[in-house]
Parts: sequence; C-alpha cells; structure tokens
Amino acid sequence: MSSSAAPESGDPAGVPSGDASADPCAGPSRDLWSVDEHLDDILAAVSPLEPIELQLPEAQGCVLVEDVTVPVALPPFDNSSMDGYAVRVADVAGATEEFPAVLTVIGDVAAGADGLPVVGPGEAARIMTGAPLPPGAEAVVPVEWTDGGTGEGAASGMRAASAAPEGAGGEVRVHRPAEARAHVRARGSDVQAGDLALEAGTVLGPPQIGLLAAIGRATVRVRPRPRVVVLSTGSELVQPGEELAEGQIYDSNSFALAAAAREAGAIAYRVGAVTDDAETLRATIEDQLIRADLLVTTGGVSVGAYDVVKETLTADGRVDFRKLAMQPGKPQGFGTIGPEHTPLLALPGNPVSSYVSFEIFVRPAIRALMGLDDLHRPRVRAVLKADKALSSPAGRRQFLRGTYDAESGAVTPVGGAGSHLIAALAHANCLLVVPEEATAVEPGQELDVVLLG
Repeated sequence: MSSSAAPESGDPAGVPSGDASADPCAGPSRDLWSVDEHLDDILAAVSPLEPIELQLPEAQGCVLVEDVTVPVALPPFDNSSMDGYAVRVADVAGATEEFPAVLTVIGDVAAGADGLPVVGPGEAARIMTGAPLPPGAEAVVPVEWTDGGTGEGAASGMRAASAAPEGAGGEVRVHRPAEARAHVRARGSDVQAGDLALEAGTVLGPPQIGLLAAIGRATVRVRPRPRVVVLSTGSELVQPGEELAEGQIYDSNSFALAAAAREAGAIAYRVGAVTDDAETLRATIEDQLIRADLLVTTGGVSVGAYDVVKETLTADGRVDFRKLAMQPGKPQGFGTIGPEHTPLLALPGNPVSSYVSFEIFVRPAIRALMGLDDLHRPRVRAVLKADKALSSPAGRRQFLRGTYDAESGAVTPVGGAGSHLIAALAHANCLLVVPEEATAVEPGQELDVVLLG
C-alpha cells in the first residue's frame, strides 16, 4: 500500500501518549531497532561504485576520483579585458578630451589572432576582448575613452570589421591616460600550470565541467551516478491523470521518491505501481535489476495480509524486516537481492513515512554509492516556536515537519504527526527531530533540525 491514508500498523496517525506498555514493541526487546543501528547496517553493506572514465558531458553530477592539476596556465597569454586600443603608456600620458593623444592605428587584433602587429611609439592597435596583447603594447584603453577613429566625440562602440574595414587604420584620439597593464588579463592570473584544479571527491557541476574543458580535459575519471529504481506497491494505486474508482488513490510515493533520488545525485527510474501479488512483484524486481545499483520499494512492509513486499522478500531470505524506534517509519526492510547482491531498501507506504525514511536511510546510501564523505543533510539547532508543547512517544525518535527561519534561528511545526499528511510535507523545509528520551518539547526549547533542499 504505497500512498494509503491509513496509519501504519503500530504507527498511529495521532501522537501517542508515550505509554510503553501500550506498544508491544517497546522496551528491551531486540525486535526493536534504533534508527542509528539500522542506518549503520545499511551503510556497512553499501560500497562506492567502481570508477569509470567519462566524457565531460556525461560526467556532470559524478564524483571525481582523482586530483586534477592544471597543464597550462589560464589564461595562457596576456589578453585584453575590453574592446579598445592596445597602446604604450607613455603615448597616452596626460591625454584629455581637450588635448587627446593622437595615435596611428596599425591594425586589428582579434581573439584567436596570430601574427600580431608590433606597437611602436605613437602607434595603437585596435584590440578585441580576449585577444592577445600585441608586442610593444603596455595597456588597453577602452573604446569609450576614444573617438573610435571617427574624428568625432567619444565612441560608444566599434563598428563591425566586416562593415568598416577602414577602422583598422587611420588615426584614433585617446581622451584619457592609462596605467601600465590597465585592462590586461595577465597570463596565469586565473590558474598557473601545475596548480591543483579540482580535488578528488568533488561533485562535478557546471563550473567544474567548464574548468575541466578550459584546461583541455576531454575525459575525467569519476564514480558514476548511482542508478536507483523506485517501485511502489499496492492494488489501490492509480497513476496520476487516470480516473479514480472507488477505493483507489493516486500513486504519489514513486514520484516523490524518484524526485528525491535525483536530488540526492542519482539517476532515478520510476516503476509504475505493482499490484499486491507476490509473483508479479518478484518478476518486476527481477526485471529491474539490470538497471539498478539500488532498489527502493514503498509499501507492503508492515503486518497486513496483503503486505506482499515483506512476503516476497522474506521468502528470498536476504532482506531483513525490522521495527524501528522511530515515528513515522517504524516498519523498515533492508537487504540485498539478485546475483549481484544489489542493495534493496523497503520503505513504508504512508507518504510521510516513506519520504522521512528516504531522507534518513536512502539518501545516505545513495551518497555512499557516489563515494562521498558527506552523506547526510545539514543539521542545525533551532528554538521551537509553537503555541503549545509537542508531545512525542517515549523511546521513539520522532521526525516532524517544520519550517526553519535561519534569520531568527527558530523552527515552527507544520501539520500534525500523522504519517498520511502529505500536504503539510509540501510546505515544510525541514524535519524537527525529537530524541527518543524526550516525551515533550516546550516552546523556546532547542532541538535538532534536518534542513531539506
């Protein structure tokens, strides 16, 4: 049951009283696992994916496994940062609009040009942004500081070389002086040859891809993005856009978890809802193994007669189903499946339970597959802002939805504690963490907050 509004078995939608005797799983029984124990087991079984060599366009989002050094300086030569004129400093010293320096224009220097003209005394070369500084020139004066070779007032730009080739010759009047190296980007001012460009462990985003291209790297050695298959279960589930019959609901979990997997850095494949039939589920999982580094199921992990995920995977013997000391998300499953021992995480079906479980267990597993050291969402301490105290079940780590205001350092709960309240989740930007030993948190108290997004 992937997106059912019914509370999980043993995980009531309301906030329990905290009476351990009312919970058959509470107390010292080994049947109840802590959040940390379950997470430790998952991470112990997940190894980083093997590195591969990828072309730059395919490497985006992947994690670098080698230090990359700079083979050539950037920029590789002195070049102009402006469209204007390359000049000698002495020739424009003291220039004003009333008494401009009049220089002979000896040609154009465009980006990518070679065979550069030599700028001698009393001469200037028209130069474009990014073009190499020609020999003899010491500075660049922007075209707006000149008459642009027109013999008139201050120029606002250059005429296109194709439309006005005569601009490369004649005279130019310069109205301002320039210091040495003015508007010149020095060779190696960005990075020097031999510098460390990117460290191993860097996630390659657009700026990093751009830097690799700028230093001439066509390929790079990385850990690939994990392929995560998300599969929801439940005969009651209908795909969005289809018409609902009585007793049916829309499948939201597979969409939310696939989006969460992509946000975590994975390549996500969403499988349409599978009916509550063990053979169908087993066949679907087997079909998906060919494209999965990690399988995530949602629904069917509790104690109901139609909880086929638990029925199917328990029979295979390599997936362990547990009750965790957490709310929401008490029923969880983890193990491996298939000939390659692909990790599988089985999450509860209620929407909030499945999303919280993803953030606490699946996201770290994805980040571990990527080979990252930083596996978890950032956490901060925040002051509870609420009209009344929050109650929490004894012995359970509770995760509540909330909105965190960084400026005030305060967090406000959003919605109730029910594991079916997905609308409140859509308006939350964090999870409030109430520790196992606390049965109440008073307004003004501090607590841990997991920042989302």
